[in-house]
Amino acid sequence: MIRLMRFPNARMLDPAVEAWLREDRGDLGLFAKRWFDCMRHCGSDMRELLHDGHPTACVGDAAFGYVNAFTFHVNVGFFLGTELHDPAGLLVGTGKFMRHVKLSPGKKVDERGLEKLIEDAYTGMKAIAERHERS
Repeated sequence: MIRLMRFPNARMLDPAVEAWLREDRGDLGLFAKRWFDCMRHCGSDMRELLHDGHPTACVGDAAFGYVNAFTFHVNVGFFLGTELHDPAGLLVGTGKFMRHVKLSPGKKVDERGLEKLIEDAYTGMKAIAERHERS
């Protein structure tokens, strides 16, 4: 059975996440906000919180994705990224479970491919969390 990262303190609109998204990070902040907003619109059971200092998206209390801004890039990450079908080859990373998409200003991103990864991460985590609840 897959071990889920659970955050019972996740909520619909977390003021700490809002503050993080409003911080001036230039173009990187716009990337982060755009993709976290995409996660926010996945479903009515989407919840959020700051985890390890960056916005994290959950299905209920089960984490499925995050964004984080660094000096020269933004990561859009997935807690069970190794489970995602990625025909566009966007995911990078070598962890046992997690993968991310690295976005940089001036570098074209396959927006539809990334939107699909976010949708699939959400629906996949929703199904896994529901199975965990039943067992």
